[in-house]
Amino acid sequence: MAPPLTRNRETKNSTSKADRILKKTAKSYGDLKKISHTHSLTLDSIQRSDGLGNLRHKQSFMSLRSLTSKEKVARKSSIPLINQTPVLKDEKLCVFVFGTGSMSELGLGPEPTGRVVKRPRLNPHLPYDKVGIVDVAVGGMHSAAIDYKGNVYTWGVNDQGALGRDTTWKANRTDSDSDDEQMLNPKDSVPGKVEGIPDGVKIVRVACGDSISVAITDQGQVYAWGSFRCSDGILGFSPQIKVARYPIHIKELKNIVSVACGTDHVLALTAYGSVFSWGNGQQFQLGHRVVERTRINALVPREFGLKKIKAIGAGSYHSFAISHDGKVFSWGLNQFGQCGIESSGGEDGAVVSSPTHVESLDDYNIVYITGGEHHSAALTLDGELLVWGRLDANQLGIPRTSLPNYTVYDASNRPRFIPIPTKVPGISRVKRIYCGTHHNLAILEDDGSVWSWGFGESYQVGQGPSGNDIEVPTKIDNTAIRDKVIVAAGAGGQFSVLLGLPSKL
Repeated sequence: MAPPLTRNRETKNSTSKADRILKKTAKSYGDLKKISHTHSLTLDSIQRSDGLGNLRHKQSFMSLRSLTSKEKVARKSSIPLINQTPVLKDEKLCVFVFGTGSMSELGLGPEPTGRVVKRPRLNPHLPYDKVGIVDVAVGGMHSAAIDYKGNVYTWGVNDQGALGRDTTWKANRTDSDSDDEQMLNPKDSVPGKVEGIPDGVKIVRVACGDSISVAITDQGQVYAWGSFRCSDGILGFSPQIKVARYPIHIKELKNIVSVACGTDHVLALTAYGSVFSWGNGQQFQLGHRVVERTRINALVPREFGLKKIKAIGAGSYHSFAISHDGKVFSWGLNQFGQCGIESSGGEDGAVVSSPTHVESLDDYNIVYITGGEHHSAALTLDGELLVWGRLDANQLGIPRTSLPNYTVYDASNRPRFIPIPTKVPGISRVKRIYCGTHHNLAILEDDGSVWSWGFGESYQVGQGPSGNDIEVPTKIDNTAIRDKVIVAAGAGGQFSVLLGLPSKL
């Protein structure tokens, strides 16, 4: 938002058109003396000074308003637009899900058969020819998908309003019902349209944290709903609102082109290359210090100094930014080296307190970066996949027999983490990478196949009935997606989502 109209800094012999209009208008109200001793004056303050309802100065007000608008445009145009506002995707896709949906995460409906899905399964509630999903985002225990009209559908856990709609339901539970037999909530276990986004507003991108959802419109506006949590429980949605059950327009944010969510924090990138953050900052994931006694103030989006940024990313408690000159910056929790800053990693509670240049990525042309709970991943322009951070659940996809010599071991000589970005062997030309809490999904450029690895106890890797961890990237291959082109995905805590082209169904 442009600041209120202020007097131009000019020489004594030069008077701006804005000043002349201001003085002429104010003179009619006897305020010339006041203006001469004031550095700024808004339109509203002039209008409030007229208690007579006299309209003879309407033309002066309109001229001033027009000039103000022009100055805003001029002021804004002086800052170059370096990032493009995203557009709504238009290819209607099929939705596949797998993993454990004991809390409605899979969106397959209330029946017990939809709770554990060991391989990808088509979600029948989101048919491509009727709903037409074009994009998806996955949080810890919920998902949000955008249809071709710019509507948002959500499913999963709604305890703190993450679904943006009413899912109130009273279960008809009997004493003989077991937890395994009890039906799920039919309202949050079936995808439903988010309520409260104004008519005509078109959502083009969405991101999800644990209990927060954030959406960007085609005009660069931001809507959000849900709540942030901290070590003491619910922190809130804003200083005034504990839980936002329905979308709220975040008016502090304009010209937003990208958003990224951690567990309980959000980053927003503007068209001008600046970055805003808000949410829980206890691990310095917001990029600036948050005073504990006033931590609720961090629920208001704040710009924190990064400039000329072209991409952002987030892990659970850490954050990333990529500048237009190719530098990568990171900050936040670093106890497993997930920030890629070797000097500060490896100790419990270790943090990178402010955006810090990740020099170990300088030799790569990084185009995308993201993270899980304690690990991170980045893609190069050539499709190379780099990983670093915690590895004890096979999060990094590097064979135990091929760990680099800079791997950090614990006191029992067990490998704990890799502090330096390292190429994942056995996989190349990666188009997309998605990090769940402790597992990953990668989509390949050549054939649209999807590969998974990492923690598999809840079947979130989609590799079948064993429920074992997957040590290295392994192709997901079952009848539901065999020979399908997967174009997007999402990885949560104990579940995953895939979007595939219907042309090969």
